[in-house]
Amino acid sequence: MGERGAGGSRRRRSGPRRPSAGSPAEGEPEREAEPARGGPEPVAEPPAESDPDNCGDFRCHKVQESLLSSSSGYSNYRGILNWCVVMLVLSNARLFLENLIKYGILVDPIQVVSLFLKDPYSWPSLCLVIVANVFALAALHTERRLAAGSISENVGSVIHACNLLTILCFPVLVVLMVSSITPVGAVFALSIYTVLFLKLFSFRDVNKWCRARGRPKAARVRPASGLKKANGEVVPSGVCYPANLTYKDMYYFLFAPTLCYELNFPRSARIRKRFLLRRLFEMLFFIQLLVGLIQQWMVPTIQNSMKPFRDMDYSRIIERLLKLAVPNHLIWLIFFYWFFHSSLNVLAEVMQFGDREFYRDWWNSESVTYFWQNWNIPVHKWCLRHFYKPMIKRGVSKWTAQTAVFLASAFFHEYLVSVPLKMFRLWAFMGMMAQIPLAWLVGRFLRGNYGNAAVWISLIIGQPIAVLMYVHDYYVLNYEGGQ
Repeated sequence: MGERGAGGSRRRRSGPRRPSAGSPAEGEPEREAEPARGGPEPVAEPPAESDPDNCGDFRCHKVQESLLSSSSGYSNYRGILNWCVVMLVLSNARLFLENLIKYGILVDPIQVVSLFLKDPYSWPSLCLVIVANVFALAALHTERRLAAGSISENVGSVIHACNLLTILCFPVLVVLMVSSITPVGAVFALSIYTVLFLKLFSFRDVNKWCRARGRPKAARVRPASGLKKANGEVVPSGVCYPANLTYKDMYYFLFAPTLCYELNFPRSARIRKRFLLRRLFEMLFFIQLLVGLIQQWMVPTIQNSMKPFRDMDYSRIIERLLKLAVPNHLIWLIFFYWFFHSSLNVLAEVMQFGDREFYRDWWNSESVTYFWQNWNIPVHKWCLRHFYKPMIKRGVSKWTAQTAVFLASAFFHEYLVSVPLKMFRLWAFMGMMAQIPLAWLVGRFLRGNYGNAAVWISLIIGQPIAVLMYVHDYYVLNYEGGQ
């Protein structure tokens, strides 16, 4: 009976099986007497080291890599990510407390209104936005004439070209000639005109493709299975050219969160009220947070950076640059979420616009090219559809087409900065064009995490450099120059 205890069972697993009869087997030594019932069981002896069948019972090691080695295949770094977030919060809390102790509370909501208006009785930016309707209606009526055949394609192309050129030039003249317009108001108005230019360019192209195809039947949108869970049942709708040339169709496109025109946009069946309220709350919260961070954190840092620039104290300039990089990057990230996620989703939900892909995983970018292709999907789709692919079809090389896309992007970046500030320094233009050699260097020499780190460094350091250059030149031109 003692053999049925722990020691006995261990002997049965590791040693040779013994006969179950009461007498010992032939040729084996006689067993020791079993202990009485309830007494201590015999202790099992360890197997001999020379017995290969018994060695495996005591192994506790195997061939394996350390978790932090790349060859281990381990990828769950959630705890380290939480640690980074905690450290980031603590370090920025210290900076914010230091800012409050040094400057006090600088947040002033009334000052925000003055950024848009110099004179409460003069609203030049709003008037510019209202006048933009004239150009949209001009494009619509031109397409109606082309569809009816009352004007030729060449005449229509000339009218569209003049209309698009006027969209870019007219607000520039107003901003430069009207002294009551503020830089922030001018940026807002010029952004509206830039979006209008891109939308009407797409509107012209798509209707031209419909006429060239010569088939008035337009394909109907089929429900997409991927949108059923997210946006409700997708409503199939269809319209044929030229039945799309209506005021309702035009203004739906102008307000829709896209730059690329279609005859039939994917539509969701209903407005999700809870989703809409969450996004509205995010919009209100983050816009106030942005204003507060700019006034409390970024403006004092920029003001304190002017003296090192005047004295050309390079060590202090670098220190101010790194100090500005943290709030500038944090504000940029908040702005990205506020605009591309909260604001565009509010607009899409109200208009029941089905395509909600406004951005992709740009934060995982391992190359500069991947970042520019994924952080602003509406602009990327427009560039790909109306600029890059048409150039490729005309026989232009891919490298030349990509350079032309960066050149166009650099122009619009400079257009939205230099015109409102009423000075032309080309810092934004050169910053965008510098992305071309940077993209080549990162793609050629860096891979994986190193490429991703290079993209983040270019975002964190590159933006404050441009901000300081423009602020310094604007300060010298408008304040030191007038003294």
